[in-house]
Amino acid sequence: MEFHHLLKKIVQEGSIHAKWLNTLSFMENAGARKISKCEHPTLVSQIQLKHAAEEHRHAYYLKKQIGKIDPELCKTYESSELLAPIATSQYLHSLDVKACRYLQEAFNLNKIDLKYAAYLFVTYAIEVRADELYPVYQQALTEASSKIMVKSIILEEEGHLEEMINQLNEFSPNWKEHADHVLTIEKDLHEEWINAITQEVAQLNYA
Repeated sequence: MEFHHLLKKIVQEGSIHAKWLNTLSFMENAGARKISKCEHPTLVSQIQLKHAAEEHRHAYYLKKQIGKIDPELCKTYESSELLAPIATSQYLHSLDVKACRYLQEAFNLNKIDLKYAAYLFVTYAIEVRADELYPVYQQALTEASSKIMVKSIILEEEGHLEEMINQLNEFSPNWKEHADHVLTIEKDLHEEWINAITQEVAQLNYA
């Protein structure tokens, strides 16, 4: 199912839409926690703190939007309150593991430097994805005349991507070659995630 068509189906059904918002909130929260885990014990930049704080805020904002559908829905991140919970929980974790494996081979880094490299390249890949996902979601929301909006997230994610590129330029002159490899890893994992969500949405619509 084409992504825009999938999102149009999701926003039409309140309980499924709430799960979608909760799933995005879960992933933003997981991203924020991964950024924090990648911090150096002492050499933590302001921009890294800013990213973690903003990803946490996105998680909170998306969670809060669920109240516009029904305040009683999706109060936790329990599997029953997420779409495709297994694929959702594996997506970022698998990207992190596979990217670390590649970056270790490419740069031969120590443990602390590998964490920082993973922060740069994994966050970059996620921001590239967010720059594609949220505008399509906003379009589906606008077409459905929904009270829910993600325009503020779109603006911040665009800023994040620019900041990641600046940091990657400082990290390595040929970062783009390595980032393209990580983007390929992310693309495969994203397709698995979307396929799992598509199957579940189809099942829920016919339930």
